[in-house]
Amino acid sequence: MPDRIVVPLVSILGLFGLWAGAAALTADAQILPFPWALAEPLAEAIRSGELPYHLGRTLIRVAWAFCLAMALGLALGLAMGRLPRLDRWLDPWLVVFLNLPALVLIVLCYLWIGLTETAAIVAVTLNKIPQVTTVIREGARALSPDLDAMAQVYRMPGLARLRHVVLPQLAPFIVAAARSGIAVIWKIVLVVEFLGRSDGIGFQIHLYFQLFDVTMVLVYALSFVVVMLAVEWLFLQPWERRIRRWRAA
Repeated sequence: MPDRIVVPLVSILGLFGLWAGAAALTADAQILPFPWALAEPLAEAIRSGELPYHLGRTLIRVAWAFCLAMALGLALGLAMGRLPRLDRWLDPWLVVFLNLPALVLIVLCYLWIGLTETAAIVAVTLNKIPQVTTVIREGARALSPDLDAMAQVYRMPGLARLRHVVLPQLAPFIVAAARSGIAVIWKIVLVVEFLGRSDGIGFQIHLYFQLFDVTMVLVYALSFVVVMLAVEWLFLQPWERRIRRWRAA
């Protein structure tokens, strides 16, 4: 098996070994159960349909917020990176939203829009757009002026220039924004569900937190971590390797 598969698996096994050692030291399943103690509750949650349902609801929110944040952040970051005057006007706004606590935006969206699905997705999207914009803006600032000049000499149309000149150079920055976006968005989605939704992984964690059921909190939390690891390994990392292939050519 290739190292890029073996090494992560061995690393995860080491993490589970550390978890088992900590559980043995606490010697109290109410505080920290052993990893294998989650197998039966996990199987029961899957059989009952609760885990797939709530996991699906959370994934839908993550997908919506991710797509919106990436699209809007990409457009705004590219514009700010390419247009210095626009960047000077919008930079203070960007700094404000970068430093505005996620909890504040979530609460305000719920107060202004209501405890609705729209408010939840808007809150998560607004929290992520400034980070995507910042990463893409730095990428736009680093675009090669020589390639820009070449595109002007050959009179490339705007869309062709974007597709063949700008986006290939921005690709590593887009991957970086996407990777951090997935990591941040699903955490914010859990907070949104914890505070104001009646379904989703965050709602279930809130429920079992009230019951002080550490085992079920870990079951629901780890189920989503597994999904995010699958997204990272099956989609983001192969995409990143494909994008970087031309650098080694």
